[in-house]
Amino acid sequence: MSTDRVFLEIFKNRVQAIVEEMAGVVLRTGFTAFVKETGDFGTYLLSPKGETFGSPLETGYSLSLGIPAEEVLAAGEPWREGDIVICNDPYTTGAMATHLPDVYLLKPFFHDGRIIAFGLCFIHSSDVGGKVPGSVSPSAYDIHQEGIRIAPVKLYEAGALNEQVLNMFLHNCRIPDQNWGDLRALMAALNRGDKRLAELIARYGPEQIERGIEDLLAYAETRVRQIIADIPDGTYEFWDYIEGGPGGYPVRLRCALIVRGDGILLDFRGTDPQVRASFNIPTLNKQGHYYLVPALTRYFRTLDPSIPWNSGMVRMIGNEAPPASILNPEFPAAVGARASTFIRLMDVLTGALSRAQENKLPAAGAGQAAIVMLAMTDPVSGGRKVGVIQPICGGSGARPMKDGIDGMDFAVGHLRNIPVETVEVDMPVLIERYGLRADSAGAGKYRGGSGIELRLKVLSPDTVLTARNMERIQFQPWGRLGGRAGAHGVALKNAGQAAEEDLGRIDELLLQPGDTVAFLSQGGGGYGSPYERDPAAVLNDVRSGLVSEAAAREQYGVILRAGQVDGEATRLLRAEAPKLTASFHYGEARERFEAVWSDELQLAVGAALAAYPLALRDYLKRRTMAEADRRIAAGEQVRPSDAADIMGEIHRKLLLG
Repeated sequence: MSTDRVFLEIFKNRVQAIVEEMAGVVLRTGFTAFVKETGDFGTYLLSPKGETFGSPLETGYSLSLGIPAEEVLAAGEPWREGDIVICNDPYTTGAMATHLPDVYLLKPFFHDGRIIAFGLCFIHSSDVGGKVPGSVSPSAYDIHQEGIRIAPVKLYEAGALNEQVLNMFLHNCRIPDQNWGDLRALMAALNRGDKRLAELIARYGPEQIERGIEDLLAYAETRVRQIIADIPDGTYEFWDYIEGGPGGYPVRLRCALIVRGDGILLDFRGTDPQVRASFNIPTLNKQGHYYLVPALTRYFRTLDPSIPWNSGMVRMIGNEAPPASILNPEFPAAVGARASTFIRLMDVLTGALSRAQENKLPAAGAGQAAIVMLAMTDPVSGGRKVGVIQPICGGSGARPMKDGIDGMDFAVGHLRNIPVETVEVDMPVLIERYGLRADSAGAGKYRGGSGIELRLKVLSPDTVLTARNMERIQFQPWGRLGGRAGAHGVALKNAGQAAEEDLGRIDELLLQPGDTVAFLSQGGGGYGSPYERDPAAVLNDVRSGLVSEAAAREQYGVILRAGQVDGEATRLLRAEAPKLTASFHYGEARERFEAVWSDELQLAVGAALAAYPLALRDYLKRRTMAEADRRIAAGEQVRPSDAADIMGEIHRKLLLG
């Protein structure tokens, strides 16, 4: 490393200040609520080779380490000053974009005719066309249903706007004015980043800045390798599920986390094939891809918060995501709801790390970021409105030393809530309740974070509601080391009325004036035995409305009388309670499923699928599982070795018609 250590620390902080300032520009000048309130956007600095060397941590999306920008950089050549590339299509950007609502702008930053860095920004657009308002439908089965696809193309060429490209985008979305406003906010951020980098070059010289970029990346790599070297070598396996895949069967994500020396390999063999739904994550198996590694990078920086937040942190992480799997789908697989899979993947890697580092990782959090959107007619103006009502997250998992965070999961901690007043001004709806959900947190010595309760009333006819990325409706967020699983999620239409309806997972829902929808999100899993929780902490949760008196007794063994802890009765009840020490508590639904569908049986189904064409695999998987379930219900035994025969029989019948 040739850069002076003092300068490197100064440079690190200056780079961080630049990207944070860029993010602040977008936050202050964005048009859509999802940008200016929720903060679903990103502002980054890339090296000339395409590695992220600057990424904000305070504002916007920090999911930026391992962005594969090389193909987009090549598509923009030859670069000239004033060029800006626009794109959103995963399959033509080399998996830089991961679904169509993420619209990227890329600009080269020049000095004396050579590129010193690139500025990269994106906004999550509230609509880019497609079959549903908001462009993301879990039931979409190819990317053509999800909106307009933009391969890398220059929106600006040498400073001149390409109006044909702009109009092509704006004419194919439901909110053209808002999208153009958000794009202009991104351009303002890029110009600010260009200006600030030029100031650094003027102060220190281009050669020192170029060396600083490379050495900042190398420094992060060195620090992370030291952390990995302290993890015992070994192979650590874990899996979890996306619920309600095609045919109603869960979709499994499986990882063997392999630690060797100061490197890690993420082996995803055993993960299910790509699905005929929009849960697929397009990564092209790019090494250290930013949608595969966040659980690791956040863990590393938790242990050492001084590590520079850049792509040097992923240089030593390899991954093996099998072709045509849900983590490496082939065109034209739908990818809109890939956030559901990404969040669950974070749980999978957290679980695998927990096997390697028993006392350092939290329990599972809520495991969802359900984005509730409405498309409706304004009854006053008659105009059409499309907008985000709220991201519905839930509690984080309890930690080895303290409770989980109420109302927010670590996996999606960048998402800000939208103030109720803003929602009601922007959209003809009434928010009847928005608060924490009682008795949702997983019990433990340290309880999980409580989930969220949101209840809204529609005031306009023929309102369409979508709520993508709803998860953990069946399988609960798991607890750790004696801690119990958190509550699963629920969605109800017209709750408390005669016409109450359990909605399960929502794709697209038509509502009329007076209809209500209530979302009750998940609580995080608990950590440690709940019988070891301080009774005073349980009493405080009861007084705060987070735990009922009945739950205090049943889950924590704490007896309350007249609003106080009965110490002797509590001691006696806890003395009779069973010892809770299980490494993981998954909850009844998952335990019941895996009593039939063991790891070995699921692996056997996956191995058998490899013999068939990609277009048939999702169909054959669900038909094979349905036939196995039928035989088991009839009292037959189904062994892993039977999977290939069952599948072959189904395939033969298909060929015979």
